[in-house]
Amino acid sequence: MDSYDSQATVEKIKQQIAENPILLYMKGSPKLPSCGFSSQASQAIMACGQQFAYVDILQNPDIRAELPNYADWPTFPQLWVDGELVGGCDIILEMFQQGELQPLLTETAEKYADDSTAE
Repeated sequence: MDSYDSQATVEKIKQQIAENPILLYMKGSPKLPSCGFSSQASQAIMACGQQFAYVDILQNPDIRAELPNYADWPTFPQLWVDGELVGGCDIILEMFQQGELQPLLTETAEKYADDSTAE
């Protein structure tokens, strides 16, 4: 029997994605990643110079269990930008190397920075 409410977990995931324009689901934290893929992904994102939110799935086993189904993406880390799943470590690194990640994150950060100053 599951010790958590999967519907409530999905709602929590949706809320996190809605509230954080740049969100990384990872193992550990950007400063103390718990797996190589999460480490590489968070370093690439940090190198782009924009603030981002993260969720440590090791501290949130309910999210760890539900997110792959919700996202239709089986592995972690997962980068979500502006409500859309960008992908995992390979895609993040590929976009970073091709110069696609930084403009995406910068545009998203600026878009939401504008939102917060709107009256």
